[in-house]
Amino acid sequence: MRIWTEHPAEADVEAVVRCYFGLLRAGRISEAEQLVDHSAVRHVLTSLWTGSVEAGADGEEAGTDSAGDGWEQDLSWLGDLDLADFHWGETGSHCSVEILYRARIIEVALSFWVKPVEAGWVIAGPGTLW
Repeated sequence: MRIWTEHPAEADVEAVVRCYFGLLRAGRISEAEQLVDHSAVRHVLTSLWTGSVEAGADGEEAGTDSAGDGWEQDLSWLGDLDLADFHWGETGSHCSVEILYRARIIEVALSFWVKPVEAGWVIAGPGTLW
């Protein structure tokens, strides 16, 4: 996790979020967790699954994987997700990013924030927004 000595610029935060999301999509979960002061990744994956594949599935697909943990074992569905627009709060310390599933915006967004720590500033998150 990178520590900035000064409040990072929006472009720096967005670059970290893009890298984080790229690692998630590649199934490199532990590496993604190392980029940010991270909340529970299972919660993030569950929210992304529920808001994308499960929401768009027609019965059989949703019923099988959401009832068990098959979707957690086979993360290939993450490849159908992408980042859309970033939205910044007024203070420049918080952003949310819309998520696309097969080129359509889903109901789940991820939120990140710039958090002060003893040595400077880190990027924390993501939280999930519905």
